[in-house]
Amino acid sequence: MEDDQILVEPEQNLIPSEQTLAIGQEFPDVDTCRRAIKDMAIALHYELRVVKSDRSRFIAKCSKEGCPWRVHIAKCPGVPTFTVRTLQAEHTCEGVQDLHHQQATVGWVARSVEARLRDNPQIKPKEILQDIREQHGVAVSYMQAWRGKERSMAAVNGTLEDGYRLLPAYCEQIGKTNPGSVATYKGIGPGNAFQRLFVSFRASIYGFLNGCRPLLEIDKADLKGKYLGALLCASAVDADDMMFPLAFGVVDSESDDNWRWFVSELRKTLGVNTDKMPVLTILSERKPQVVKAVEDNFPTAFHGFCLRYVSENFRDEFKNPKLLNLFWSAVYTLTAAEFDAKVNEMMQVQDVMPWLQRFPPNMWAVAFFEGIRYGHFSLGITEILYNLSLECHELPIVQTIEHIRHQLTCWFAERLNLALSYNSVLVPSAEKLISEAIADSRCYQVLRANKVEFEIVSSERTNIVDTQARFCSCRRWQIYGIPCAHAAAALLSCGEDPRFYAHDCFSVTKYRETYSQPIYPIPDRSHWNSSSSGLQGVVNKADVMLSPPSIRRPPGRPKMKILKMESLKRPKRIVQCGRCHLLGHSQKKCSLQN
Repeated sequence: MEDDQILVEPEQNLIPSEQTLAIGQEFPDVDTCRRAIKDMAIALHYELRVVKSDRSRFIAKCSKEGCPWRVHIAKCPGVPTFTVRTLQAEHTCEGVQDLHHQQATVGWVARSVEARLRDNPQIKPKEILQDIREQHGVAVSYMQAWRGKERSMAAVNGTLEDGYRLLPAYCEQIGKTNPGSVATYKGIGPGNAFQRLFVSFRASIYGFLNGCRPLLEIDKADLKGKYLGALLCASAVDADDMMFPLAFGVVDSESDDNWRWFVSELRKTLGVNTDKMPVLTILSERKPQVVKAVEDNFPTAFHGFCLRYVSENFRDEFKNPKLLNLFWSAVYTLTAAEFDAKVNEMMQVQDVMPWLQRFPPNMWAVAFFEGIRYGHFSLGITEILYNLSLECHELPIVQTIEHIRHQLTCWFAERLNLALSYNSVLVPSAEKLISEAIADSRCYQVLRANKVEFEIVSSERTNIVDTQARFCSCRRWQIYGIPCAHAAAALLSCGEDPRFYAHDCFSVTKYRETYSQPIYPIPDRSHWNSSSSGLQGVVNKADVMLSPPSIRRPPGRPKMKILKMESLKRPKRIVQCGRCHLLGHSQKKCSLQN
């Protein structure tokens, strides 16, 4: 029978696949023997009772009174193997008549689910018990499935405690295999309990400093595992608007001290390359501890609000769709006069001044924000962190960083191949914006004042363009880093290609440079030199061994925050016509006659 063969065959293929035992059949050790007998009992739907089980013999009989089935397996003299000595192979009982089976223990569940767990670490206990019922015809409880998964996770990845113990050696391996990377950790207290970890791979550091926009996002995700904690991240944005994680941190709690340490390590990491260190724009939810950490470590950076966070706060405060629409119009206005006009419209609906005092416009409005966001307004790293926290919260800390490293390696390889396939000047997203600007430029009259200054005339207004300073009085060129329609009109009038006047960070050359450095693999831990010291210069490795954090998850099922992915999308820009001043279309598509 095919089903029986599958169920009888143990994981290591150490016994024949027949559904019955035979006298003289051998097992390499007593543990394999026990597992094989248990697997066969479950497969054939009978329960057994263990009479004797030690390091030299295994005796079992059918649990049904009066049934003659019995097996005696003993150790062979002089060798580690065990052999079937006596066997009464016939059953006279009816076997198990329901779905419950006493041999379906937590250990058996763990072995049964191990193969699938390797392929899908996110499998849920409900899925495990459903699979066991379908494949083996056995019902196990939710708690058995949960404990079986926990035990199997420990067998596959090691225990959570092992992860902290191995962390110093793992950090050293990062430094050896990826020279120039940063991997630092810190313990606390007499037991050297884990407190925090910071990791940034050299490939990420190089890619950020040599190819990405000088823009960083900082955010965190809570971990729901046994020892809780938080996953911190600083991420850049590449030329084609994709997230580019620069540094990760794992901390025992989201405290002021831990945030200060993380941002300080980030500054040190970038400070090694001070000749390439740009003036940064940083986006976050501007929590007080993050604001203080950024001010202390990046005093020249422009630190702005994530627009999704600000808009959600505005929506919750006023609960008025008309006000929210006016708010988004105010966000994207390019000049102070236009912003003030939108605020006046909001004031006619409801008093918004107290809210504006709590959320100053220079922290989020395009017209007042002093840094350059390059059209990037909301935190894109939130979704990545949320997914990583779900995927990694049950993994040991070393496996968590390995999972992140694997993800980065895949992204680097995929995006480098994509970059090498481009033969344009700019990446596709920037090429699209330039094409739109060129198309819109055809409706303008260009008056040349001198070699670099131009007057761009339309029926609504006149704009001044300076191609040498890369300036337009509409401010769009300065804010987004890509020539606006006015600049495109000026450049085209003197035979210049607007593509060459976009900021370098949008070029295909920079995109290729971003992903040019590889992230090298970390060898299996069996190859680590156990006598080596940690990165912190401690000679005796035992002195830097970490223990788990003192914070532990409280009893009961942890509450999982369900993040709505549609809320993570960048807010859609509300277009306003420059001719009729209505929302929803541009001047090019306006039906109002000139």
